Amino acid sequence: MLSSVGVSRERRDGAASRDSASTRLFAFAVPGLGPLLARELASFDEVRVGDRGCDGRADVVAFGAAQGAVRGLSGLAVAEDLFVEIGRTLRSDGDRAAWIAKRLIKPERTRRALAARGQILRPVRDRLSYRVIVRVLQERSFLRTELRRCVSTLIAQQQPTWRVADPSDVEIWVVEYQQGRFLAGVRASGARMRQHDGRARERRGALRPTVAAAMIKLADRPGKTLLDPCCGSGTILAEAVRAGWAEVHGVDIDPSAVDTATRNVSAAPVAVGDARTLDAAPGSVDACVSNLPFGHQYHVQGDIDDWLRSVLREMARVTRPGGHVVLLAPAIASNLVPASLHLAERIQIQLLGTRTILWHYDRT
Repeated sequence: MLSSVGVSRERRDGAASRDSASTRLFAFAVPGLGPLLARELASFDEVRVGDRGCDGRADVVAFGAAQGAVRGLSGLAVAEDLFVEIGRTLRSDGDRAAWIAKRLIKPERTRRALAARGQILRPVRDRLSYRVIVRVLQERSFLRTELRRCVSTLIAQQQPTWRVADPSDVEIWVVEYQQGRFLAGVRASGARMRQHDGRARERRGALRPTVAAAMIKLADRPGKTLLDPCCGSGTILAEAVRAGWAEVHGVDIDPSAVDTATRNVSAAPVAVGDARTLDAAPGSVDACVSNLPFGHQYHVQGDIDDWLRSVLREMARVTRPGGHVVLLAPAIASNLVPASLHLAERIQIQLLGTRTILWHYDRT
């Protein structure tokens, strides 16, 4: 584990591991998706997952990776951002902004972090620009802005050729990811990690690609056929194609959504249709995965419970026994779910400050 519990002060303040072949990193995920990000990281060869937390705006997962595995981390599907660790420390060692900054920021560790970052993003020159971002869980001892100022001052002293700028060549992040526990790192990801390949056409209420990727992972290893019966912009379809599903199909009752999804995901056939009456044979798909309309951005026809009961019954009908149904919705009452769908997992997440839930059902 990479946890700081019970380790020496040298290890707690982020000193480099004696194993020179290992790089220490951490990654952000949408709040609630930290466990799924940890699962994804554990699937990589030569990656060792450590402790987790939340800095108030993102789940944080710390891990170590062999040098040869670092480059492949740019393909993480559930991660929003990736960082090469510079250091870590505890409030209990000295709960003052200047002290914490000195424990986290060391010139040799910064140099090594930048070298590791160069395996993921393009290398940076010596005379570069930088900015500092800080997140803390409480400000009783010092303000977030004070810690940012202390870190910025320390970097200016250690790296006299660097200059402050926004945007910048390099971002140095300091996060309190658990009460009293700090990580510092160099950001090693760009917008592509969060947005994946992007969308040719945007649509109001479109799903975040990393959340869609998490839903696809809940649907198990890529099978033959995946269906999204409320496909909207096609984000889930795009992630299913990206994950290697052989056949990916989309349906939406709104012709404009079908047009948008078709433009966004040329590899997946999309058709106008009603999720309550799908044009598919019983047991013909391995998984149904969908972000259900729940009245916030888009409304359904008629009573929401009647609509949902019909949609769940239809998903159960077209999904083969042993398959999966994965849904994003703030609430699904158990009395609306057909007996052939068994709730395997319920994951609460937070999107744009709103709580919602990932529902993973096994088709029995």
